[in-house]
Amino acid sequence: MKFWNQLALAFKGQGKRARVPMDRHYIGTYGRAALTRPTPFSYEGQVREAYRDNAVSQRAVRIVAEGVGGAPLLSSSDQLAALIQAVHAGQSLLETIAAHLLLHGNSYVQIIAGIDGQPTELFALRPDRVTIEPDEKGWPSAYSYRAGEHLRRFAAKDDMGQPAIVHIKAFHPTDDHYGLGCLGAAGKAVAVHNAASHWNQALLENAARPSGALVFDPGPDGSVLSAEQFDRLRAEMEASFGGTENAGRPMLLEGGLTWQSMGMSPADMDFVALKAAAAREIALAFGVPPMLLGLPGDNSYANYREANRALWRLTILPLAGKILTALSGALGSWWPDAQLAVDRDQIPALSEDRERFWQQISGADFLSPQEKRAILNIDDAPPA
Repeated sequence: MKFWNQLALAFKGQGKRARVPMDRHYIGTYGRAALTRPTPFSYEGQVREAYRDNAVSQRAVRIVAEGVGGAPLLSSSDQLAALIQAVHAGQSLLETIAAHLLLHGNSYVQIIAGIDGQPTELFALRPDRVTIEPDEKGWPSAYSYRAGEHLRRFAAKDDMGQPAIVHIKAFHPTDDHYGLGCLGAAGKAVAVHNAASHWNQALLENAARPSGALVFDPGPDGSVLSAEQFDRLRAEMEASFGGTENAGRPMLLEGGLTWQSMGMSPADMDFVALKAAAAREIALAFGVPPMLLGLPGDNSYANYREANRALWRLTILPLAGKILTALSGALGSWWPDAQLAVDRDQIPALSEDRERFWQQISGADFLSPQEKRAILNIDDAPPA
């Protein structure tokens, strides 16, 4: 049995040794270094660069997360529905979970029970503060939540077999315990998009004109500038003619120096197309049609209505289904018949699909009225 235990540990982890979440290497720092070599993963750094400082990825995440949070629900219990649809400080639980899954790939929901043992609140923990502790077989046995110097440990299940933490994760092909978010896939596109923005900002600070060069004429004797003269000239140029406040300022040159302006080729000036291509790649990583973000040059959909329908069918509904299935399964210890689902009939973006489906069912002459009502999930009319 020792061989089989070692084999299980090889697939599920390294026994009771706790692992740091998201311990892997890929693009984590933006700028020149991000385009040349991988750096250790930093979730806070990724969020700062790809969400806080990037309008495209922030809007893409908010579109999906707010769609999940505002989706109409079907619930088997009013108490369960109120628990799921709770709002704290204007932030819904489902919206927070969806954002965590998109950014981090993991969402941890703490189940807070009352005196009677029934859940009274669901609280979404910051995923970067949670560490999974596997048992000797590699299965999660506890969750450690660290906030500063404070550490709290949650058992995977209590003595009654009820969970204290609901772990919802995105698929990760090479990790048994942690999910994979969208920040890694969008990292290089975000780096290009931010770098293009910084370049345009620097260009505007230079009066929207490219720089030039001072050309020294050595004269007939072939003399050159000394190192001290070169450094003094460069310092004077930066102090007197650099920045927006010195834009257009006339330049006074000494003998032997001439100013040669440098232009930019059309390829160098095509930063608008470069940013648009990077923005479309960011939108692709988060599953949002670029047309909904106002990006130019995207003709994948004929109009906004088709793009919005694709957003719901391909991104929002699958993500909402994953979240609701995980929550209903974990809360089944208190509500054995717990069922949570999105009410597709109440989604305006899918109204055309619903109308087309109703027409197909109503035009099926081989179906009886009772069969049609059953397919459409319509209860039989009460007897007269």
